[in-house]
Amino acid sequence: MRKIAIIIGLILVAGLLTAGYAWASPSQGFDEKNGDVFDDWEVCRTRAFGEDGFYQLTEATFRPVIAFESLVENAATAYHLGEQFADEYPDRIRRAEAIFSFVRDRVRYTPDIDQFDHEEFAQNADELAAIIEGGGAGYGDCEDSTVLLAVIYKGAGYRSAIVIGESHTAAVIYLPDYTKASVLFELEGEPGWVWAEATGRNNPLGWSAKEFLDVELAAYEITEEEIVTAEPTAPPLTAVAQGGGGGGGGAFPTRYSFFGIIFLLWILPSLFRKRKRRRAR
Repeated sequence: MRKIAIIIGLILVAGLLTAGYAWASPSQGFDEKNGDVFDDWEVCRTRAFGEDGFYQLTEATFRPVIAFESLVENAATAYHLGEQFADEYPDRIRRAEAIFSFVRDRVRYTPDIDQFDHEEFAQNADELAAIIEGGGAGYGDCEDSTVLLAVIYKGAGYRSAIVIGESHTAAVIYLPDYTKASVLFELEGEPGWVWAEATGRNNPLGWSAKEFLDVELAAYEITEEEIVTAEPTAPPLTAVAQGGGGGGGGAFPTRYSFFGIIFLLWILPSLFRKRKRRRAR
């Protein structure tokens, strides 16, 4: 893995550098353009919106392109961690729980502004995994834990997806035999998806906050795709809660309504907008 070259004048991770951590990623460096930060693939790390945003979020859909920086020919630390979990835990249930506990316990929830001087800065899975593998503690917010989980699960042989909802993003994995989940989710009519919420220190795999049970959620299953900075054309998958797994569920719409899209556009900027703020001196 190669160290990221920090652009002169762009302070990205002052806290991590002073702690002696080394970043690693397939990306060789970052570039700053008009206040936004871009990686080698021209993916914007400080903005989720637009064809070059790390989630390529538009009015009608999204595509978490940042996850593809750690798959296929770019597979590195995070994906190989998944392979190691697969070797160590032949049982799929125990493996899924072990991966979830690994990310939950080794990544400490930290707002981006405290690390990067940006209100939003997405790390790819290998950058965060390399810090952890190097013996340090990982620091990140919800999209950092989500992308890391999705990639590790993919490497471990699971189907995984990224979900966005009200001011939040999380991962789900296809594990229909999991009986400990408070509620199971259904993606495009396919039941058996388990919520993976790693930002809470005591959350178990399968726990989901109530605010995500009675609303429509946009989902994107992670597959082997190219890193293309272009507006996605496919509509998002729809994640809805279903009864089972010891939790309650309801009969929810299976497609986004016009008002559902407007709601997403209204609430998500509070999470994903980029506003650079200088630290007080």
